[in-house]
Amino acid sequence: MSRTVQCRKYQKELPGLAVPPYPGPKGQEVYETVSRQAWQEWQAQQTMLINEKQLNLMDPETRSYLQQEMEKFLNNEDYDRAEGFVPPGA
Repeated sequence: MSRTVQCRKYQKELPGLAVPPYPGPKGQEVYETVSRQAWQEWQAQQTMLINEKQLNLMDPETRSYLQQEMEKFLNNEDYDRAEGFVPPGA
């Protein structure tokens, strides 16, 4: 049986991640408070930002920017989106 978490994005019990997404306290916090669904949605959003904005992940400022956007996304705050992107079916 998969573990469940009280997802901070969806404010309900949902299946959680199998392992923390990265090491350290932040990875543990995500593991304990973010559902698998919310994390997969964030990964898609992050990929879109990296590709559309042509971000360089070697740049510490880029990694900081993505960390801030992840927090906004998972906390249901207004987050940065790729300019001109229209979701399928919109």
